[in-house]
Amino acid sequence: MATGETVVEGVAGRYAAALFDLAKDSSKIADVEADLVKFQSMLDGSADLVRLVRSPVISAEDQARALDLILDKAGISGLAANFFKLIASNRRLFAISDMIKAFRVLAARARGEVTADVISAVKLNDAQTAELKQALKASVGKDVTLNSHVDETLLGGLIVKVGSRMVDSSLRTKLQNLKVALGGAGSA
Repeated sequence: MATGETVVEGVAGRYAAALFDLAKDSSKIADVEADLVKFQSMLDGSADLVRLVRSPVISAEDQARALDLILDKAGISGLAANFFKLIASNRRLFAISDMIKAFRVLAARARGEVTADVISAVKLNDAQTAELKQALKASVGKDVTLNSHVDETLLGGLIVKVGSRMVDSSLRTKLQNLKVALGGAGSA
């Protein structure tokens, strides 16, 4: 599995691989991925949902009941819904974000794509996203899916991770390197 991308491992990787195999066998990879992305979006937008999936105090039964209502309301059904229910009953909801990320890596590999994690100081607009995708495609020779995040502490620039490779062109890192260089020059 070592193809230069993040290796899917651990509990999250095993669950994601099992779900991927089931989705592949039933030709539902795209449907399952869409449901997982929808759930991750809900998770990103709701502190209450985060508490539900991460709290060790909430019983598996209560998590499963609440999850049933949430999945029904979100229109998530079939394989993805059964997966969420299974991990709730196995007390593994705390790792759901890692499972979703691992599934997306497997799905991207199956499509012949690589996933790039992009951290920027501000949200990239559509033109910047398209330009970055093209540059990465030229570099890695495959279609690239961007997993974008905003970190305002970067001050400017980007950090791009594709598999085991990382390019950090953030202003924060450049300033830190300058500080080290200036500190080293004064002590000589």
